[in-house]
Amino acid sequence: MTLQIIFMVIIAYLCGSLSGAMLISRLMHLPNPYKYGSHNPGATNVFRINGKLPALLVLIFDMLKGTIPVYIAYRLGIVSFFLGIVGISACLGHIFPCFFHFHGGKGVATAIGIMLPIGFDFTGCLIATWLITLYLTGYASVAAIVGFLFAPFYVWLFKPELTLPVTMLSCLIIARHTPNIVRLIKGEEPKSWHPKNSHRQKAKR
Repeated sequence: MTLQIIFMVIIAYLCGSLSGAMLISRLMHLPNPYKYGSHNPGATNVFRINGKLPALLVLIFDMLKGTIPVYIAYRLGIVSFFLGIVGISACLGHIFPCFFHFHGGKGVATAIGIMLPIGFDFTGCLIATWLITLYLTGYASVAAIVGFLFAPFYVWLFKPELTLPVTMLSCLIIARHTPNIVRLIKGEEPKSWHPKNSHRQKAKR
């Protein structure tokens, strides 16, 4: 079992190190996300510079690279706590990818993908919180921070044995958003969603 856990931690990190933003951008002959926008290789930045379809593909890819190793570990019978560690390893791969000079994204999509195979209930609560906060504020960063602040509570309600690893994962995601928090305080954070503008544009049409 110990060797299985070590093997899956390594596999998860390598999966996480695959950059969906870079792979999709190269396949679709789009601008390098490391060089444009926020210079962050994630779905939000890809959306800003390349539009909806590439961003959606990146989102799915980044979620799957968290889901797949955790699901394999689950099928191998690895206990709940170490499933969380495997998931954290995948997220660390996304944030510090060995294939891209250890410079990666925020890890939000990968973290959500990690949670899917071990709990649709608390993952659904997290996604709902993320979507509602995004709609109300317009900031993807605020949505991620609020969602992962509540994540340990949701997990405690449904699967308390996973509370510690999910709390560790949430701390990692929130810490990764420190520059966004600074920009929010300064009023310099760009919005990802403009509900008021969208309604005005529709009204004009």
